[in-house]
Amino acid sequence: MNTAHMSTERPKAYYTAVFLQVSFRAIKQSMAGKASDGLPCWLDTRMLGMLARELKACVDQTPHPTAAHEALETASEECDQLLARCPGDLDSTLCHRQLDAILEALKRAIEALTNAPAPADESRWQSASRYLVQGWKRLS
Repeated sequence: MNTAHMSTERPKAYYTAVFLQVSFRAIKQSMAGKASDGLPCWLDTRMLGMLARELKACVDQTPHPTAAHEALETASEECDQLLARCPGDLDSTLCHRQLDAILEALKRAIEALTNAPAPADESRWQSASRYLVQGWKRLS
């Protein structure tokens, strides 16, 4: 098999997962306080909510059952748990622990998505049939 012509493009979920990992790492480093102090942790719930929605969309984009899908689902569940307790219901130690769990799950997802092939472009017929089915569903 000639690998010179194989696509090196990664699935969209890979890039979304990398964005989410960088975002959660930045939150941990700048907003979550020190891991060792027992002070209340006050994270920006709007930002967390936006990241949680992005994470859910990433889960939906990823085929299952795959290691990437499972890891993204874990990250999403951990994020939901963090969001349910923010703001002010966590101390910095627990907040860091929750963020670490999200980051670890994202790391596993990124590793799994690194070798995942990008989805093939839709053919003209696939695109047209999808459009017709969606239109039919709206009418019925």
